[in-house]
Amino acid sequence: MLLLGCVPHSELISLLNQSGCIPRSRWSWYERQRMSTASVKTPSPEPSHSVLVQRTVEACELAREAAAIAAEGIATGSMSRLNDIRQCEKELDAIDLEVDSGVTSTITRVPEAETRRLLACMKVMIGLERIGDLLLSFATSAQAAKDRLDSQDARDLTQMATVLEKMLADVGQSFSQKDVKKAIDVLRADAEMDRLRNLIFLRHIENPENVAHHSSLQVIFMTQSLERAGDHAKNLAEEVCHFVSGRSIRHLLMDYDKPKEQMFIEWLRHKEEKSQ
Repeated sequence: MLLLGCVPHSELISLLNQSGCIPRSRWSWYERQRMSTASVKTPSPEPSHSVLVQRTVEACELAREAAAIAAEGIATGSMSRLNDIRQCEKELDAIDLEVDSGVTSTITRVPEAETRRLLACMKVMIGLERIGDLLLSFATSAQAAKDRLDSQDARDLTQMATVLEKMLADVGQSFSQKDVKKAIDVLRADAEMDRLRNLIFLRHIENPENVAHHSSLQVIFMTQSLERAGDHAKNLAEEVCHFVSGRSIRHLLMDYDKPKEQMFIEWLRHKEEKSQ
């Protein structure tokens, strides 16, 4: 009795042929089937560190969406729309935990070149989670003020939220594409956030025209939340610059009293000239 399970496939074909079980015309078909089966390979799963990078980019989009909701809610006066920020904040918290756990278990098993990016994922997620908290605080203050916001306050706060949305969109793009120029756009945009904050504070705190304003306390809280969120977005852009170039702009000497982004641009230009 022939024990088929103990005979190699090639020998099995030969034995069956000798026994007349397989017509000669079918030999090539069996061989093609064997070769076809052998050539089929199960696609390898995506590396875990790539998944963590992708999840970080998704978190950037979530934070951008929360900022867009903030702008829309203030611009339209739809306070109920601001409730959606809470869901964004919950999802950011979940991704933060996922990335933190994933980086901890993965970072010792990746090539050295990927280590810096995984560390950047963790740092970016910390910043995005804080931005989510600040936008949730913004929504709470906005709902407390309800329809008592002055039209000028509503316009300035909408503009601040819109600038923040663009900053977060640029952070996500610069991180995923390793685009330093896009990160520098974020650094420059922070000046507009500061300008709008100063206008609102001047109106409500110094109040040179001695005009009565409604909900000044809530407006100040909302302004601070957006301004601090912008600071975190700027920190994320600095982290992207460090991750891509290996050079932290926070450590550049300010010998000529230049903005940090200008010093970093000059350092990049000098680096490119030396490499040519």
